Amino acid sequence: MSNKIILLTGISGFIAKHCAVELLKAGYRVRGTVRDLSKADKVRATLAKHCDVSRLEFVAADLIADEGWDEAARGVYGVLHVASPFIIREPKDENVLIRPAVDGTMRVLKAAVTAGAKRFVQTSSIAAIMAGHGHDRTKPFTEDDWTNLNGGHVSAYEKSKTLSERAARDYLSETKADIHYASVNPGFVLGPLLDSDYGASA
Repeated sequence: MSNKIILLTGISGFIAKHCAVELLKAGYRVRGTVRDLSKADKVRATLAKHCDVSRLEFVAADLIADEGWDEAARGVYGVLHVASPFIIREPKDENVLIRPAVDGTMRVLKAAVTAGAKRFVQTSSIAAIMAGHGHDRTKPFTEDDWTNLNGGHVSAYEKSKTLSERAARDYLSETKADIHYASVNPGFVLGPLLDSDYGASA
């Protein structure tokens, strides 16, 4: 067992619940964020079917509000920032996705830096890398590539993932904060549903 606390944002989501199971099985303490603490009991019950939840706690924090993030990050060793809006249909206003993704990432990251967290892992997406490029491109995409926000049709979701990851990387580059940052950019998410509340990611 480890006394290291991992802050897991958006713990009620499909990917985050799987992350929570793996963290708890590995012996970490997990502090999960939910927008409303009324969701905590359902998430705890779901995770309890797969692992010991005695080292699990919840805090209320919303990507679109400042409140709660400093408390959420207090004393944590690392952060898995998984929370980000994802909807199936293109919204009328792209900022419905972009602002929570970008501003929320910065709220979580700044709280983690202030709290002295050692590691920050952001769940980004291949959407931050491969959109907006010509169909005639044949060379592989690498960590040096970004979605071309001015090229062709780029969805609000693709913009949200690109801008939020870039904002995090730019902030850390400018501030030289003492934290190890990494992003994970999945292309397609498959796996068993842990309960009926899985959102759009599955």
